[in-house]
Amino acid sequence: MNPIKMVEVTRNGEVESIHYGTAVLVASSGEILQEWGNSDILIYPRSALKPIQSLNLYKDGIAEGLNLSDEFVALTTASHHSESFHQKMIIEWLEKIKLKEDNLCCGPDWPWNIDDKFKANLKYKKRRKIFHNCSGKHCGHLAVSKYKDLPIKNYNQNNHPIQKDLINLIENLSSYKIKHIGIDGCTLPNPLIPLKKFALAAAQIADYNKLNENSAIAKRIFESCTKFPEITGGTNSVNCFLTKLSKGKIFFKNGAEGVFVAIIPEKKSALAVKIADGTSRAAEVAIAGLISELKILNDNSIEQIKVRPLKNSADQIIGDIKFLI
Repeated sequence: MNPIKMVEVTRNGEVESIHYGTAVLVASSGEILQEWGNSDILIYPRSALKPIQSLNLYKDGIAEGLNLSDEFVALTTASHHSESFHQKMIIEWLEKIKLKEDNLCCGPDWPWNIDDKFKANLKYKKRRKIFHNCSGKHCGHLAVSKYKDLPIKNYNQNNHPIQKDLINLIENLSSYKIKHIGIDGCTLPNPLIPLKKFALAAAQIADYNKLNENSAIAKRIFESCTKFPEITGGTNSVNCFLTKLSKGKIFFKNGAEGVFVAIIPEKKSALAVKIADGTSRAAEVAIAGLISELKILNDNSIEQIKVRPLKNSADQIIGDIKFLI
């Protein structure tokens, strides 16, 4: 894999942990603008794939046919924290398409934040599918399946028309033939793909004018997510913080197991990061650090993510987590 040292964790002045990773900045032309480590490594993009999954769902005028607002387009691309407004949107969407929570193929979960989790436990006494961080994407799958008169059941299976279309789209955007498809945490297919090819696919959304008949919807997905960053993550999520910091110029999307992508239309490129040990905190620090070092986003506020204090249970600062490169 040839990953490099990217993130360091210190405790009381001594190094406690090192996180290794790989990253690549790729132009929509396929040119590798900068590389850290060997970006030929195969990864599962996990939820960082969601902008492309949303493009697959809403191409061919489907978003307009469904009369979807920008908020619900953003929700489709979300790894949301299931705050009260997220829950309300999921319930409203299921009611609108006249389907039930049981139709969602994602598993049950609790809201992300501790206060929301306590409220959900007091009210429902159990985990629910609407709380799953991918439930917005799954609602999008249900809505599109119903609109196109496709099977509702097993919409998450590899042989479903939506999933077949997705793999074809990824192959076209990335110029890479998918050889292996894994199963994501939310039960949807997730392809194994070189990091640089995933970045190339994301860069096509950044350079949306190249996408011909899909240009308008790719642009709308990007703008919906940058307009409503709280919907795509959570009020206090790192991807929300960084997207807001960019003032609409970059959409940051996290994925499980240490994956992060930044879609940058101004540069017609995308930056993708994979942390070797799969640690999310390291991916957050790495994507912020790389964007800062590349001078793509010049704002002192990014230092809050690039170098983060490490605190103990008494809220005392006893170290830090910082970007190394």
